[in-house]
Amino acid sequence: METTRHFTATVYIVNDGAVALHEHRRLGIRIPPGGHVDRDELPHEAGLREVEEETGLEPELVDDTPAVPAPDGEALPRPREQMLYDINIHDDGSVGHQHIDHIYYARVESRDIDPAPGEEGPEVWEWYGREDLRESDLDPDTVQFALDAIEVVEAAD
Repeated sequence: METTRHFTATVYIVNDGAVALHEHRRLGIRIPPGGHVDRDELPHEAGLREVEEETGLEPELVDDTPAVPAPDGEALPRPREQMLYDINIHDDGSVGHQHIDHIYYARVESRDIDPAPGEEGPEVWEWYGREDLRESDLDPDTVQFALDAIEVVEAAD
């Protein structure tokens, strides 16, 4: 059976030492904003779009990608991490669908979440500081990336 793969982008947004995570109703877990990369988008553009749609906040990527002298090219913001997630696993153990996730970190100037129409409301979002993350029952990768995002954003400020 063939495995389908989609490119996705996730952005851990940081404000004043905390990251915003929301309850994903279908998955039943707390995750940062993100989603599929559309055909006409670059991964970092998709991540920024998803943050704006899901939270109403305007993210600024924390990017330390070095410039590359290329006459007909440009260096794209480098993801902090890339992960392959199994999304649909069949009864026989085969994987039907996977996400190739580009993970970025960004700062936001506010915690006032105001999602776009059609998105989940602000009540599904919660801000997590370092201790909240360490004491949570969140998935270990979410905790690791969130703590790293806080550190990276604070070091860049």
